Amino acid sequence: MMQSFLSRAVVFLACFLLATGPALPAARIKDVASLQAGRENQLIGYGLVVGLQGTGDSMRSSPFTEQSVRAMLQNLGISMVGTQTRAKNIAAVLVTANLPPFASPGSRIDVTVGSLGDATSLRGGTLVMTSLSGADGQIYAVAQGSIVVTGINASGDAASVQQGVTTAGRVPNGAIIERELPSRFKDASDLVLQLRNPDFSTAVGMADAINRYAAAQYGSPIAESRDSQSVYVSKPKMADLARLMADIENLVIETDAPARVVINERTGTIVIGQDVRISPVAVSYGSLTVQVNEMPQVIQPEPFSKGVTAVQPSTDILVQQEGGNVAMLDGSSLRSLVSGLNSIGVKPDGIISILQSIKTAGALQAELVLQ
Repeated sequence: MMQSFLSRAVVFLACFLLATGPALPAARIKDVASLQAGRENQLIGYGLVVGLQGTGDSMRSSPFTEQSVRAMLQNLGISMVGTQTRAKNIAAVLVTANLPPFASPGSRIDVTVGSLGDATSLRGGTLVMTSLSGADGQIYAVAQGSIVVTGINASGDAASVQQGVTTAGRVPNGAIIERELPSRFKDASDLVLQLRNPDFSTAVGMADAINRYAAAQYGSPIAESRDSQSVYVSKPKMADLARLMADIENLVIETDAPARVVINERTGTIVIGQDVRISPVAVSYGSLTVQVNEMPQVIQPEPFSKGVTAVQPSTDILVQQEGGNVAMLDGSSLRSLVSGLNSIGVKPDGIISILQSIKTAGALQAELVLQ
């Protein structure tokens, strides 16, 4: 009897291991999706930076800076009629910020400042009160404060040193929100969750996880996946929408994504996803190097002759070919794929060419993304 029980247990364990397979990565809903009604909004404004140490805009090259200074002083009650400004301690800037969702008046946000004219540095400057508007033309925030610049720019008569960017900076907590976005979150009848990486498997799994929670909490399903990116959640009659969203965003789901190989040819960066597979293929890679050296020789005429000095060209050409070995690649797993590419012994630029050729041959079972 004990032997029969053990045999049934072994068969059950084997069937369980075959059915489960490799586990998909798990994540919370708040980490893979965002609320459609809770997105950010972009703000923009035009302003002036004062207090620069001779690194501001030149009024002749940036006439809009002088016009802005005249308008600002006129609003402050100072007349500038018939006068000209040649100060180099003022710069015209463009101010941008992101208005977070559900932001209330009185809260502060960071702003980014960038030079518009020919100013060489914004270090040590102060942003004068600047209105920030949205796409609808309404003013939602006002920015002002000292600019933090991380770049360094120093120059002398014969040398100069520059590190980072000195014509852009940030004002931490430099903008005060003055207007609240029109939001009807509490009055909404449903929620729309948008996946940051659209995928049908992830969207269906998210809807199933929400419905399992709703069945235990409210007795009926409330979620439906409309496409690969959106999941609609209907609000139960007696539920509080904020509490419902707090419970849903902490549910753990399994995420999935298509197999991709991302290549950045400028930096030589290669990122290979876990699910990338390569059909059995033979690869031969060889680099051909041609080196041309010019070594001209000067020929002098004999003494007291009527000859002239001449230059005789001399060229030395060296042709060198490396590699050329044939290697078998069978990428049944990420580890075997990386091991096969490393066995060829080529540099990242060579691996990029190999992956592009494998994709052209139809052996790369993944999406090839070039940046």
